[in-house]
Amino acid sequence: MKIKTEYIINWLLLIGLSLIWGSSFILMKYGLKSFSYGQLAGFRMFIAFISLLPVALYHIKKITKKNFVSLVIVGYIGNAIPAFLFTLSQTRIDSGMAGILNSMTPFFTMIIGAMIYKVKIPWVKVVGVFIGLAGAVAVITSNTDINTGKINIFALYVVLATMMYGININHVKMKLHGLNGIQIASFAFLMVGPVVTAYLLSTDLPATFAQDNAWHDFLYVFLLGFFGSAVAVVAVNILILRSNALFASSVTYLMPIIAIGWGMIDGEKLTIIQYAGMCLILFGVYLVNKKYRKNDASE
Repeated sequence: MKIKTEYIINWLLLIGLSLIWGSSFILMKYGLKSFSYGQLAGFRMFIAFISLLPVALYHIKKITKKNFVSLVIVGYIGNAIPAFLFTLSQTRIDSGMAGILNSMTPFFTMIIGAMIYKVKIPWVKVVGVFIGLAGAVAVITSNTDINTGKINIFALYVVLATMMYGININHVKMKLHGLNGIQIASFAFLMVGPVVTAYLLSTDLPATFAQDNAWHDFLYVFLLGFFGSAVAVVAVNILILRSNALFASSVTYLMPIIAIGWGMIDGEKLTIIQYAGMCLILFGVYLVNKKYRKNDASE
């Protein structure tokens, strides 16, 4: 019964994360109407930093020489740099293509975990990663007008970001056992907060906010920073520590389903391929989360 309860909680966390991050691309799209990609990413990190600052200061003594470097890695490689890469990519590639590339996160999590962190991954979980990836591609590409011929260097920024996510997820799982999810998130943003604050102050903020719709668009930026970074990073850290790295990273497979859900609300109809793709995603995530032996090293 305990195991079933743990699985239910893990799935609820995963679904909650997919709801938040599945809406992040549309928030970035609207935020970029008034803000540059750098300002958008900077404010996203700054808002998360301010939101979690009280927690970081309360637990500040838990930062040690042993975990300091790991927290810097999580702060910059796991959050700050990918935030800038994603907003930069959104200026030149469409959300559908970004969604496909973002779905590479579990793949890189698996590869990096095996090669760098020496994680032993059961072959069934490897199969689950590729099944989920196939489902995500099917959901995103079906009945869309994505033109793969338009892929340029900006698409590579998303690939680089997913590689960094793979490093971050493994690092949290393997190196930060002494901290809980909210502590890891608050300390990570504490590491990047002063730097992004200095960066934002170096941009022309008065001119930016003088635009007609700037404050309206800033609402989207705030939602992205508070929910898409502060709340979501706490949740994903909790999920990583509770389950396994591959299961936590599979949130990127569910994000396209959320996007499809928004489309259904807006009156769009699902195709057979999209239904099949969603089934593949759920089956793949199930295989990734399933325990196969008592001492599964990927758990």
